[in-house]
Amino acid sequence: MILRSLVGKLWLTIILLVSLVLSFLTFVLIGFFEKFYIDLQVQNMKDDATKIAQVIETGQSISNVEYLSNNIVSRYSRVIISIDGQDPWYSNNTYGIQELPFKEIKNDEILNETLTKNKEISKRLLYGENSEREKLIVGVPVNGASKKGAVYIYQTLQPVNVMIHQTTNFVLLAASIGIVLTTFFSFFLSSKITAPLRKMKEVVSSMTSGNFNVKVPIHSSDEIGELAYSFNKMSKQLNFNMNALKQEKEKVSNIITSMVDGVISIDKEGKIVTTNPPAERFLEMLNDDQLEETSSLVLTKELLDLFVLVVESEKKQFIELNLEQGNWQVLMSPLYNQTNIRGVVAVIRDVTEQRRLEKMRKDFIAHVSHELRTPISLLQGYSEAIVDGVAESKEEMQELSQIIYDESLRMGRLVNDLLDLARMENGFTKLNREFVPIIQFVDRILRKFKGLSKEKNIKLFGEIDNVSHLNIYMDEDRMEQVFTNLIDNAIRHTNENGRIIVTVFQDETSTTFKFIDSGAGISNEDLPFVFERFYKADKARTRGRSGTGLGLSIAKNIVNAHGGSIQVFSEVGQGTTFKVKLPHNLRMNEKDVE
Repeated sequence: MILRSLVGKLWLTIILLVSLVLSFLTFVLIGFFEKFYIDLQVQNMKDDATKIAQVIETGQSISNVEYLSNNIVSRYSRVIISIDGQDPWYSNNTYGIQELPFKEIKNDEILNETLTKNKEISKRLLYGENSEREKLIVGVPVNGASKKGAVYIYQTLQPVNVMIHQTTNFVLLAASIGIVLTTFFSFFLSSKITAPLRKMKEVVSSMTSGNFNVKVPIHSSDEIGELAYSFNKMSKQLNFNMNALKQEKEKVSNIITSMVDGVISIDKEGKIVTTNPPAERFLEMLNDDQLEETSSLVLTKELLDLFVLVVESEKKQFIELNLEQGNWQVLMSPLYNQTNIRGVVAVIRDVTEQRRLEKMRKDFIAHVSHELRTPISLLQGYSEAIVDGVAESKEEMQELSQIIYDESLRMGRLVNDLLDLARMENGFTKLNREFVPIIQFVDRILRKFKGLSKEKNIKLFGEIDNVSHLNIYMDEDRMEQVFTNLIDNAIRHTNENGRIIVTVFQDETSTTFKFIDSGAGISNEDLPFVFERFYKADKARTRGRSGTGLGLSIAKNIVNAHGGSIQVFSEVGQGTTFKVKLPHNLRMNEKDVE
């Protein structure tokens, strides 16, 4: 466990280095002291042998020489004296030193040089057994006028070994003390060195948790202090960059979330990573059947095929999905990671309203063309008849002229209605509001249609109930246009002996008008479209007073401009009811038209 920490590694490294150095120094010192003691002993032995040789050379008696030899040398040494080839003399062996036969000396080439070549020699000699087997021997020649020979002194290495052993113990003790002190010092030093690093580790742990405000304390100006300063600077910069990235991420997330178009992020395996609300609604609609089995949103077959195509081609791909629920355009683009595709982003746009408007535009052009073709054809045909003189009598000429006049009026009404409707839908209609007496207003409208209703034998009357606001704020001419259109439609679609009732009812906030007829009624399939331009529920009715198909669209826009609402309720064979509701206290902008 200790080797996993930097403190342990530094501590162990220092201990190993110091141990290696101390071991090397121990071996060197032991070798040095061993050589020093042996050289010192050799020199002492040579000095003693030289003194004995000088005594012999001066002609001293044998007894003096023997006395000197027995007393001058150490207790671990013995002296061998060989003069003029006589038998060698050995000093006393008080301490039981093993005797070295003289023949061993003579047989040794180096030791024999003292006798043959008059050379001073020294040598370590192995002879015998036990601990005294290794011996140190020196030889000094005797060159007296009357005596020739050699003085040899030998001794065991036991005293030298004792001294070396003591020295070794001392050196080892000193090395052990040094290692122990080094252990404590290295541990303290490594802990001191690694303390800032441990603090940096704590700071890094905090940074991994998202806290970039922590700092490493700086206690020195050395390399570690500079490292701590650089680390704090990096932490500050990372904090700044992370905040900037967070703000950018939030901004992008808010932009994507607030987008009208759907956005889907897909990884390389085709799994959905992120979506915004429009995309979630789109996927929920597509996965409506699968949501019962699983709660996760997945790509449908069409989207998966488009995804595979994008990944394989590495290019943008486009598809339009035309479903029962609407129309959507899907654009998929590859996302790159350096050079490889890491996923795909899909942008989904709901074009249902756009397609509906395009269809309305096409239908509008078709309807306008159709509505104008018939009167123009009639005008052209009857005018050609007049020019060609087909009408011979004055009555025929009058009849053709009347038809041309009626069709021109119909064309004028159509053009005016189209202009009015365009102005209303684009917000350019100015309402001239004023307080209008409601009872007199309804009565006047009803009287205007009394004659027409009598011709068709239709009962037309009004019912006024609970009217507390006698005057309401509205554009009288525009609302008369609405009432006229609704009553005219009711008369045209009510059979003989039918009835039409106009009711007025008020509450605290609004006035409600109902136009109830007993006509043929409108089918449920046609009800949602009655307020669209050129839509005619009765496809088979003849022209003449059939109208332009724009009246109800204009009426709806006028009512909406007043801040009110218009609704239709009908059953086939039971009649139709139009309900118009106008608020009392709402002051709409004069251009606030749907």
